[in-house]
Amino acid sequence: MNFVKRAGMSLGARKSKTAALLAIFIVICTLLLGGFLLQAAAARQEADAQRTTGVDVTVKQKGLTSALADRLGTSDIVNRYTPLLPVRAAGHGFRPLASHASKPDGEARDKDQGPLAVNGVRDSGMLLPFSYGSTKIMAGRGITPEDTDQRVALIEQRLADENNLEVGATVQVRSGDGKRTAPLTIVGVFKDPTHDPTGWTPPHELPGNTLYVPMGTAQELGTGSATVSEAVYRIGSPDQAEQLHAAAERLLGAVSFDFRVNDKAYNDQIRPIQQVGTFAGLTVWVIALGGALILGLIVTLQIRERRAELGVLLAMGEKKWKLIGQHAVEVAAAALPAVALAALAGQLVGQPVGDALLGRHDDKPTSAALAPHGEIAPLTVRVEPATVVDVAGIGLGISLVSTVVPGIGILRLHPRSLLIDIE
Repeated sequence: MNFVKRAGMSLGARKSKTAALLAIFIVICTLLLGGFLLQAAAARQEADAQRTTGVDVTVKQKGLTSALADRLGTSDIVNRYTPLLPVRAAGHGFRPLASHASKPDGEARDKDQGPLAVNGVRDSGMLLPFSYGSTKIMAGRGITPEDTDQRVALIEQRLADENNLEVGATVQVRSGDGKRTAPLTIVGVFKDPTHDPTGWTPPHELPGNTLYVPMGTAQELGTGSATVSEAVYRIGSPDQAEQLHAAAERLLGAVSFDFRVNDKAYNDQIRPIQQVGTFAGLTVWVIALGGALILGLIVTLQIRERRAELGVLLAMGEKKWKLIGQHAVEVAAAALPAVALAALAGQLVGQPVGDALLGRHDDKPTSAALAPHGEIAPLTVRVEPATVVDVAGIGLGISLVSTVVPGIGILRLHPRSLLIDIE
């Protein structure tokens, strides 16, 4: 009789043990699938977090220009960047804030005559106070790369309250030398947590007199050389910091420059995701090895229980490798439906388990450490055909190992000794 057909008859005749073998395989395959799903979900969320979180690198150098900052920003490893170009300006048609304290006698007169601290930026969201949540936009939006050719402004809430300004209003800002005036449309109002100084402070140093505008507008309002005070770049991971440093060194020359890497947000968000992915990968290996060991012991016990059957088959001239093949088919027959049931279980419980391990970022309150780089997409656990194929492959591999290794003992059996033991 064909050993495959005999395996099917054996499974039907031993229903209780077949059900137990199926149950064990369902548990093993479900755990394997869960490990693969978590590993894949963690990899997807890590890639998304690297795009949205990344690592901030601040570059400072005396004489750094907007053109140089832009050239460094074109590097392949840079996801977002912004230069910061500070200039002085005066208000026209609205009143900048002034210090409530009296000006000390002998205080030098401000020769620039610009009470407003205007900062040219490419992307205000990249500035560390906005990025890390200490400075918040209360209404409207920030400055974005799309605003390059626009005359728009992001103003501080105290200045807006003092002049009854709101999003959509237009203000006139005059250059420090009074030669140029630019109409600016307010697109956002932000709140700086810095309190007003108690002593007298020059108007341009008051936190309420700070404005953010596109780089072109700042260059138009500037009176001297357009020198960038710093440039902030976002890269994917701390490992890329060396590449960016090398690119900055080639661009800026041998002259020393300040290069600071801030990877706190990356470590706060990415490291836990990587740990879950590593844990999931380790779980797959442990389950595979543990499953093979458990099933190997079960098959060994089954072989001992079925010594009479083996003796009769050997006496009838059945080849030993076919006996091993029969056991392999019996175990594999339990593995395949177990994979299907595990896939169904993965669809039902995969997402809740993934949420429990990695958590949903959009359900958590945003903290200073998590705010910087925008929302990370929620964890998505989905069962894909390739993953099911992987689980099926490992399941069949386990069934093969768990039968072949114990089956080596069958090769040493002799029909006479088996039948004598039975008698």
